[in-house]
Amino acid sequence: MGVDRWPIWQKDPSTFPWHYTQTETCYILRGRFRVTPEGGEPQEFGRGDLITFPAGLSCTWEIIETVEKHYNLG
Repeated sequence: MGVDRWPIWQKDPSTFPWHYTQTETCYILRGRFRVTPEGGEPQEFGRGDLITFPAGLSCTWEIIETVEKHYNLG
């Protein structure tokens, strides 16, 4: 997949709404966070998780421990 060549995103503890305009696949390098889809149940993620967020998803991110992730759009 070439994950090690994907850009890196980092964010300190915080809570914010997010809407995905395109599909995002990400690999979590460190940290811990919850994503709650609009009208859905929260899911927690952390180091080592490989996640795909579909285009059109609206959710709330709650970063519990500073997150660092590789990400790929599209």
